[in-house]
Amino acid sequence: MRLLLIEDNARLGELIVEGLEREGFVIDWRETLEEGLEARGLAAYDLILLDLGLPDGDGLDLVRRLRRDRDVVPILILTARGGLGDKIAGLDVGADDYLVKPFDIAELAARCRALLRRPGACLGVVLSAGNVALDTAGRSLQVAGVSVAITPRELALLEHLLRRAGQVVPKASLEDQLYAMDAEVTPNALEVAVSRLRKRLASAGADVILRTAHGVGYVLLTSSHAASANG
Repeated sequence: MRLLLIEDNARLGELIVEGLEREGFVIDWRETLEEGLEARGLAAYDLILLDLGLPDGDGLDLVRRLRRDRDVVPILILTARGGLGDKIAGLDVGADDYLVKPFDIAELAARCRALLRRPGACLGVVLSAGNVALDTAGRSLQVAGVSVAITPRELALLEHLLRRAGQVVPKASLEDQLYAMDAEVTPNALEVAVSRLRKRLASAGADVILRTAHGVGYVLLTSSHAASANG
């Protein structure tokens, strides 16, 4: 789940990024409307977190522009404007939710998950292959009905592979989902994450295979499909 945060308060921005990353989100953080629009043009986001009082304009102008361009990405407004009229104005121009500062990070994370569970969004379903089942809302993994501990990054990697099970997922697509634009990522970071996920699934008795398509990416197969392919 990749989020775009547009917030000019440095301390609050840091707290939001740190808190939501612990919840398993990947976040790109920008401080102005212009930077936010540029980021939106460069990456696909599941949700935008938007402050209103920004250095180069009002965040509502960004909402209007995105909706005018038929961009349906969910938008959660984060602002100190707590009046009823302000909330109505934000929702009427096309925002999906409105959270007044100060707020608790736990509530912000819950509201993000709620928006992402809406029809057509990326949460709210259980993804499965073989005896592996990943609850996208609860952020939990089960193998053969048994809960398996997993790191947020491994879970995000597995989710992306499960969504395209049986298909080769390009490395660039996986890296885009796992790492923020400004993250310092080592050249073999994805390979390390894949290796750890393979070991975790194998030790839990998963009947899926994570194969490498050399020079392209990775594919998740059930054992039966893998055997058929080999045959």
